[in-house]
Amino acid sequence: MKTAVIYARVSSVTDRQSTERQVNDLKKYAEFAELQITNIFEEKVSGAKRNEERPVLTECLDFCIANKVDILLTSELSRLGRNSFEVLETVKRLIDAKVNLYIQKEQFLLLDNEGKPSTFAPVMIATLSTCAELERENIKFRLNSGRAQYIEHGGKLGRKAGSFKTMEQKKEEYKKVISNLRAGKSIRDVAKLNDVSVSTVQRLKKEFNL
Repeated sequence: MKTAVIYARVSSVTDRQSTERQVNDLKKYAEFAELQITNIFEEKVSGAKRNEERPVLTECLDFCIANKVDILLTSELSRLGRNSFEVLETVKRLIDAKVNLYIQKEQFLLLDNEGKPSTFAPVMIATLSTCAELERENIKFRLNSGRAQYIEHGGKLGRKAGSFKTMEQKKEEYKKVISNLRAGKSIRDVAKLNDVSVSTVQRLKKEFNL
C-alpha cells in the first residue's frame, strides 16, 4: 500500500477557521485510493506569509522527502505557497524527490504511474497558482477598499484602548507554552500540547527570546 501525508492550512490563527474539513475530505480520498496515511500536518498561518515563515509546511515537505512518502495530499494548490514562484519551487522539490501531489479541488495528480509529471502538469500548476495569487490580490484590494471607506465615515481601526496584554499577563497565560519551549520542544509539538496555534507559539518564542 502506498503511503500518504496530509497537509492542511487555514489563514485565520483564531478558532474562527479549522482544518478539520480539509483533513476529513482528504482522509476520504486516501481511503478511496487505498493509501496509508502516515502523518497529518495542520497549520494556521496567513496565505500572505512566505514559505520560510510556514514552519509546518517546511516540516511536512522535509518529512515527505526524508521518509520517501509516495503522495502528498492537499485541498488546494494555494496551500503550498503565497505566489506562483513559491508554488512552483515547492512542486519542483516534490518532483525531484518523486513525491506525487494530489490537489483535491481540481482532482489533479502531479505524477503519472511512471513517476513522471503528467503531460499537462506544468501548464496546470502554473495556471492554478497564478489564479490563486490573483484571487488573493483581489481579496486584499477589497479589504483595503472596505477599510478606507470605514475610516472615511468615522470608523477607527485597531484594538480598543487597554486591550493589549502586558508581558507579565502573557507570561502567566502562556506559562505552559513558555515552559515547553524552554524544554526544547518543537513549535508544532508545543502548539499541539497546549491547543494553541503555531503562529501563537512562534510569536511567544520571539517575544520571550526562547
